[in-house]
Amino acid sequence: MTGTTTLDLGPQTRVVARLVEGVRDEQLTDPTPCPGCAVRNMLGHLTGLSVAFRNAARKESGPVTDTAPDAAASEPGPRWRAECPAVLDGLAAAWRDPAAWTGMTRAGGLDLPGAVAGAVAVDELVIHGWDLARATGQEYVPDPAALRAAYAFLRAAADEADRGGAFGPVVPVPDEAPLLDRAVGLSGRDPGWTPEVAG
Repeated sequence: MTGTTTLDLGPQTRVVARLVEGVRDEQLTDPTPCPGCAVRNMLGHLTGLSVAFRNAARKESGPVTDTAPDAAASEPGPRWRAECPAVLDGLAAAWRDPAAWTGMTRAGGLDLPGAVAGAVAVDELVIHGWDLARATGQEYVPDPAALRAAYAFLRAAADEADRGGAFGPVVPVPDEAPLLDRAVGLSGRDPGWTPEVAG
């Protein structure tokens, strides 16, 4: 996703919203595949990143877009079950504007091209959707277009000499594995992760 190429985030945000709605209260303290991040932290992170990347799409810089994300430190608000799906809808709506994918914007405390910010948003939705589904025992079928875009983004990041702090070391996954497993491995997660293994 570079240049003027765009993607409708709506199908993937709806997948994630359904996962959020399926989280049970007793699961909030359970671990997720994201190191040091419980389910409640993942819900807070999804809410926060949705607001940040919504504002990035609108080119609205401020405290939300200036703050580096930390999933482990995020906490959901008391109305997270309604709030998170609502901000996910707003995120998708903001990125339907072709202007969101052009020019420069800001997210996570970094200045970056709009198309790159859009690619990061898609990757976050796909991988953290998997995190949440795996942690809460829910079925996960990401939007195929979003999954392909996330895999392409992660594949390019894996080839960089310095992956930065956003990703852990690549987990090797067979070439014949499903695309989701390969994307998860590129993100630094083990596709075979389960809460039982983590516990």
